[in-house]
Amino acid sequence: MSEMRTPLSRVRGLGSAKKGTEHFWLQRVTALANIPLTLFLVGALVVHAGADHATMAAFLGNPIVGVVMLLLVLSTCWHMRLGLQVVIEDYIHGEATKLAALVANNFFALIIGVACALAVLKLVVSQ
Repeated sequence: MSEMRTPLSRVRGLGSAKKGTEHFWLQRVTALANIPLTLFLVGALVVHAGADHATMAAFLGNPIVGVVMLLLVLSTCWHMRLGLQVVIEDYIHGEATKLAALVANNFFALIIGVACALAVLKLVVSQ
């Protein structure tokens, strides 16, 4: 079975990670999910343009709107992490730098996601 690998993969000891297709589809699925979720957000902002703070807080405090906003946060942060991971893996060649950038990317996406989710949950719970 080892003769099926390229000479470079035998030398480096690296084979297929078998995650490329999954990563590709996850990126496409999150991109498709972002379309209606972002359109909802933009539409809501257009409809409520010029509204005061109390009106916007009441709108965002609606549980259905809160769920849509949480889905938007989750999908956008996941999509951002996947996209930056591809850029890091393709364009950063030093292994230590690449590892540090991938870890930073994961933590950044997690921190942004949690902060946004907590903000949305605070609005929903306070109503």
